[in-house]
Amino acid sequence: MRDFPTQKTVAMVLFNDVLMLDVTGPMDVFSISNRLLAPEKQYRLVTLAEPPLLIRSSCGLKVQADMPLEDLPNDVDLLLVPGGPGAYGVTHAQLTAWLPGAARSARRFGAICTGAFLLGDAGLLDGYRCTTHWNYVERLARRYPASRVETEQIYVVDRNLITSGGITAGIDMALAIVAEDHGKEVALEVAKVLLVVMKRQGGQTPYGPLLAAVPRDDSAIARVQAYIVDHINEAFTVQRMADLAAMSPRNFARAFQREVSLTPMQFLLNARIDHSRKLLEGCDLPLKVVACRCGFGSARHMRKAFSERIGMTPSQYREQFGGD
Repeated sequence: MRDFPTQKTVAMVLFNDVLMLDVTGPMDVFSISNRLLAPEKQYRLVTLAEPPLLIRSSCGLKVQADMPLEDLPNDVDLLLVPGGPGAYGVTHAQLTAWLPGAARSARRFGAICTGAFLLGDAGLLDGYRCTTHWNYVERLARRYPASRVETEQIYVVDRNLITSGGITAGIDMALAIVAEDHGKEVALEVAKVLLVVMKRQGGQTPYGPLLAAVPRDDSAIARVQAYIVDHINEAFTVQRMADLAAMSPRNFARAFQREVSLTPMQFLLNARIDHSRKLLEGCDLPLKVVACRCGFGSARHMRKAFSERIGMTPSQYREQFGGD
């Protein structure tokens, strides 16, 4: 394996319609780290793009890359691909053809947010565990079945590949890299400067709904789903759900799991949690009242469900996501 100098070169790839926060968040983590590091240990930060080097980001800001792709330094420690609409909605033939060789020449490579789609297009996710923004994990898994997409982690490290969830998760990922390179103390000081925590509770799960929008059609399974969501405070068993669908419990359970990819009781629990999250975000009702309105029966049962499924308690969720 080729030796790398003490100073680590971080190369960020740019392209039109890139999300600027995916670029500037991690780059500022490394830049602020440099204030705390001896000169010979500081990060060297470079940006690359296809000619012409001027790119227009998704928010309209224009950025001039340092060098064309073919001038990638030969001592890159970390090659990063950010996300944005230009990462998953546009074909970049030159970039995806260049990425495999560039990744092989770097000691580590990775993606922020939906930049994982560009790595996938280049075949660089095959055989790896990875992640992306919670809203795109299912799409990523379908598009690159040879990869193993993790749905809940803020970032995932698998050998020399590191990928992160959406936008600010790139900061979490960069802090983890700094901690690995230079110790937790340096990373913690950078986190303090940025007013962020070193490790967030609950991963990506608290940020997105557990259930997709419930279909409103005349199929038996859809009718049951809609009834549960509309009457979430009521008590349900598989027998009662099957009666609503006019099916036997066994046939109903099989049909439900086939169509929804969840068991009936898993769907019910996710629906209760999603509804309680909306109440916790938008009102100051006591937890026992929220639990009753969502069918949990008690605050204790709701707390248990939250801790197991969301990774935090209802009180912690309200503190993090609730209004004033």
